[in-house]
Amino acid sequence: MAEHVEVLIVGAGPTGLTLGIDLARRGVDALVVEKADALFPGSRGKGLQPRTMEVFDDFGVIDEILAKGGTYPTGAVWQDGRKVGEHQMFEPSETVPDSPYGRPWMVPQWRTQEILFGRLTELGGKVAFGREVTGFAQDGAGVSVEFASGAAVRARYVVAGDGGRSVVRRTLGIGMTGETVDPNPMLVADVRITGLDRDSVHVFPPRADGDGFLAVFPLAGTEDFQVIAQYPDGTDVDLSLDGVRKTVADRSHLAPEDVTELRWASNFRPRAALADRFRAGRVFLAGDAAHVHSPAGGQGLNTSVQDAYNLGWKLGAVLREGAPESLLDTYEEERLPNAADMLGLSTRVHRGEVRRGRATQQLGLGYRDRSLSVETRGDLTEDALRAGDRAPDRTIDGVRLFDAFRGPHWTLLALGTKAPAGVGESVRVVEGPATEPYGTGLFLVRPDGYVGWAGATEDGLAEYAERHGIR
Repeated sequence: MAEHVEVLIVGAGPTGLTLGIDLARRGVDALVVEKADALFPGSRGKGLQPRTMEVFDDFGVIDEILAKGGTYPTGAVWQDGRKVGEHQMFEPSETVPDSPYGRPWMVPQWRTQEILFGRLTELGGKVAFGREVTGFAQDGAGVSVEFASGAAVRARYVVAGDGGRSVVRRTLGIGMTGETVDPNPMLVADVRITGLDRDSVHVFPPRADGDGFLAVFPLAGTEDFQVIAQYPDGTDVDLSLDGVRKTVADRSHLAPEDVTELRWASNFRPRAALADRFRAGRVFLAGDAAHVHSPAGGQGLNTSVQDAYNLGWKLGAVLREGAPESLLDTYEEERLPNAADMLGLSTRVHRGEVRRGRATQQLGLGYRDRSLSVETRGDLTEDALRAGDRAPDRTIDGVRLFDAFRGPHWTLLALGTKAPAGVGESVRVVEGPATEPYGTGLFLVRPDGYVGWAGATEDGLAEYAERHGIR
C-alpha cells in the first residue's frame, strides 16, 4: 500500500530541508526523500548571503549558524612561496539598519544541512534516506511516486529539489536553457593541510605554464580547508588524494605530503541554466533542479533557499488555510524571473564583470509588478518602499520588526495611522509612528517577509486578504 502525504519533497539538500522546515511549522504532512544514504558530505555551497541569514533567523536556527560559521577572511596572494599582496573577497559593505546581517557568512554546506536537518526533526518533520525516485504519474487529485525500493508514495503535491540532474524534471520533460560559463573544468575538495595559516584565503594565481589558479579556503568552524582549482579545457581531473596532492604541490610552495587527508572531492564545469518552467501540474521545481549557477558570487544555494521559502508558505496556505489553489501559480511567476536575474549576476561575477558586494547579498530582490504585490498609494518617490519589496527591519516603539515577523503568519504594520479592525485572527498587528523607510501607511507583510499590500488607507485591504485566504 502506498504511503499518503500532503507534500513529497525529493532531495534532502538545502532546498528540500528548508521547505520541509517551513511546511512542518505549518502543520503540513510532508516527507523528504533522499536517494543517498546520508546528508551531502561536502562544503560546496559554503557562503550564506544576508537574505538567507534572515530566513534562518525566521526558522530559529540563526544562533547555531552564527556559532558554527565565520566571516570570510582576506585573500592572501602568493607567488614563488611568498605573500605578495592581499585580495579583498567582497566589496566593502556597511551593516545597515534594515538588516542585522550585513555580510556573507561562511558555513560549509554539510554543516548548514546538518543544522537544517536538526531543526526539521525537532519540528517533527521526516526524511527517508535511500529512497531513489524512478517514476511518477499525476492526476487531478495528486501524484503517485515510485521508488527503486520501498513502497510507493501518494502525495497531493511533489516538489523536486533533486539537483541539476533532476530525475523529476527530466521525467516531466521540462528543458533547461543555458550556457557554459567557462569551458575549463574545476576541482572542489575538502582537505586537511599543514603549512598554511587559517587567517587568510590563500590564492595562487595561474602560472605561465597554462595551469589554472588554486585557492585554499579555511572552512570556518572546522579544521578543514576547501581547495578550488581550475584546469585547462580537456583535462581529466583526478579526484584521488594523490591527484589533489599533485595539484596543490604543482601550484604552490607546499609539498604533496602537506595535504594530509582528503575528505570529499568533486569536479564540474561552471554552467548557467534555467528551467523553462518551474511547475507542471502538481509538481514544482526548486533549487538546482530549476536553475544551475556558476559558484562565483555564492548565489546557487541562497537562491535555492529563497525558492523553498517562497513556495512553503503558499503550499501551507492552500493546504491549511483555505487559500485558493491559484496562489500556487505565483511561485513560478515570482521565482523564475528572480532566478534568471541571479543566474546573470553569477555569470558576471565569474567573468570578473561584477564584484561580490551589495548586489550579491540578495537584500534588494523583490516581487514588484507581480500579481501578489498590490500598491495603492500614489505620488511615491523613486526610492520609496513599495509593495513587492523586502520588508526591512526596524525597531518601532520597542518592537523589533524581525521579531514580529518571525513565524508562519502575515503581519500588518500600521505606521502613523490606526490599524483597521477585523483584518484576520492569524495576522499579527504592529502599530507605531511613521518610520523610515516605510513612511506613513498600512503595510501587510507576507509570511516570507515581503510587502504584499500597501496603502495610505484601508481601502482594498479586506479584499486582498479575502482573495488570498488570509484568515
